[in-house]
Amino acid sequence: MIVSTHPLAADELVDGALFYANEANANLGEGFIAEFERSIGLLRAFPKIGAPWRGVFRRLRLRRFPYSIVYYLSADTLRVIALAHHKRKPGYWRGRR
Repeated sequence: MIVSTHPLAADELVDGALFYANEANANLGEGFIAEFERSIGLLRAFPKIGAPWRGVFRRLRLRRFPYSIVYYLSADTLRVIALAHHKRKPGYWRGRR
C-alpha cells in the first residue's frame, strides 16, 4: 500500500509537533510524530481500519492526542488529506484531494 500525504496534512503534522514541543516539551512533540507514524503503519497494513466518515473519507483517531488522520483509498494508494484537530472547524479540509 502506497501512502501519499497532502502537503497541508504534512504541515499540520509539523505544526502539531511544534505546538506540543513548545507548550510542553520536545518529548511530547516527538511523541506526536511517533503516534502519527504508528497510525500510518496500522493503516498501511489494514487500510479499512478507519471509520467511514463524510462520504468517501475515512478517519482514524490518534491515541493520546485530539487528532484524526483523514484519508481515502484509491486503488493501491492511501491518500492522507488532513491531520485534523478535533476542535478545529469540521470539514475544513474538504477541498483537498
